[in-house]
Amino acid sequence: MEIRNMDREWMLVDRLDPIYRKGVEDFVSHAINNARNVEQIFCPCVKCGNNEYVDVFVELKSHLLCNGIDKSYTRWIWHGEDVLPTMCSNLEDDSNFEGDDFDENYDRVDDLINDLKQSTEDPTEIESLKAKNGWSDKSFTSLLELLGKILPDGNELPRRTYDAKKILCPMGVDYVKIHACRNDCILFRKDYKDLDKCPKCGASRYKLPKKNSQKNIGVPVKVLWYLPIIPRFKRMFSNLKDAKNLIWHADGRISDDKIRHPADSTQWKTIDHLFPEFGSEDRNLRLGLCTDGMNPFGNLSSQWSTWPVLLTIYNLPPWLCMKRKYLMMSLLISGPRQPGNDIDVYLEPLIDDLKLLWDEGVEVYDAYRRETFNLRAMIFCTINDFPAYGNLSGYTVKGAKACPVCEEDTISDRLVHGGKNVYLCNRRMLHRSHPYRKKMKPFNGKQELRNPPKILSGKEVYEKVKNIENNFGKPYKRTNNGTLYKKKSIFWDLPYWKHLSVRHCIDVMHVEKNVCDSIIGTLLNITGKTKDGLKARQIWLLKRYDQN
Repeated sequence: MEIRNMDREWMLVDRLDPIYRKGVEDFVSHAINNARNVEQIFCPCVKCGNNEYVDVFVELKSHLLCNGIDKSYTRWIWHGEDVLPTMCSNLEDDSNFEGDDFDENYDRVDDLINDLKQSTEDPTEIESLKAKNGWSDKSFTSLLELLGKILPDGNELPRRTYDAKKILCPMGVDYVKIHACRNDCILFRKDYKDLDKCPKCGASRYKLPKKNSQKNIGVPVKVLWYLPIIPRFKRMFSNLKDAKNLIWHADGRISDDKIRHPADSTQWKTIDHLFPEFGSEDRNLRLGLCTDGMNPFGNLSSQWSTWPVLLTIYNLPPWLCMKRKYLMMSLLISGPRQPGNDIDVYLEPLIDDLKLLWDEGVEVYDAYRRETFNLRAMIFCTINDFPAYGNLSGYTVKGAKACPVCEEDTISDRLVHGGKNVYLCNRRMLHRSHPYRKKMKPFNGKQELRNPPKILSGKEVYEKVKNIENNFGKPYKRTNNGTLYKKKSIFWDLPYWKHLSVRHCIDVMHVEKNVCDSIIGTLLNITGKTKDGLKARQIWLLKRYDQN
């Protein structure tokens, strides 16, 4: 295979110069001659940046003439040239290496690099391998150093973990570190980005050095890690297979009035009805937001709390929605204490992007349909355990009125000996003629004649919380606002949120696990798991005594 090295001086001249126009003509011919698929050629203009396919016969030339070529793109690795010139030249000069063998090995390197963006697998495979095997940064750096010695001199393999991570940024998997107040009052961004102290509590933004310490000042006390979602959506649509999977709910789903996919739900259809402009574009994304606290240092330590915020894409087929490849971590909230009610402070960067994706959208290239379209996205619902449900919704999920659906109409009893609230009125959810409503002995000794509670719509809930003034930061001081809500959730800033009938969902895994543990633990009398104890029997005896 001939190693190409075309003149690059035309890239530096003015776009109106005939030399530049001649260079564009030569580049287009070069790209066509070296393309494995003429329909999939990346555009190196300053706007596309080799991130989007274009029509080589219509758009490529016009993009380069109107926008200009990326001047840093001096080695055309996406258009047929090798990425490791020194490595290849060393191989070519080797007297013991045959020409045919060189061509074969060169093609393999070239294919490997060019497949980086066209592969159906994640282009950050090196980092994925590190994460899957739990390698530390130190061990990964040692591996890179060893591989660098094995490869020929002059190879461009990164030598450190830090350098390898820097490669991820141009691929759309960059991250942003945002400083936060130690008391969770604010994020140091926008109007607060230049402050050294929190304007609410006065806490220092940076760690103060100890006496006689040689460490530099400037280390933030608390940091939020934000992984921007818009570049990652663009990456997914630039991949042919992923772009096709993202419209499976419209093209591949069986529609027979049975619930097999979120697209079969009433809420999905309601959104299509209320927002026809959004619903008419099959590629618009509907996302599920999940978060929960975890201890990264194991179960023996409780001195640190980490809250990842994940997004799952419901446009995908059910067998792909929850695959690790398609679960997107958007935020990582890390600190010695959990954010609790102040989680809204950390959700601000994500909500800002979601509002942009709803109000205006972003231009995205679809590799499957080979066209550019305006992508919009929305949060379809959140999925959490019950404590996180309260943190995100702002509702008080403890006490006598803990049900966020029934709210004031919640009926509960207080166990005197157990010290807990129990909710035994679920029979009123049944049909009026259901036989369980009349049974007494298996339940609380009474018939259930009450009507089911009225379920409030999103607009009715919004009327309750719209005037609540949020007061974020620790120590938390709740103001008496006359409702069971502790705050006005940041999700109400999304224009469509009050139109959703189901905004927050309970994680089925937690419900099934807790109920199963309680039943099995009681039946098998497992120590620490059984609910049959002295206090439970005291309650039972008291009820039998009252009935007699």
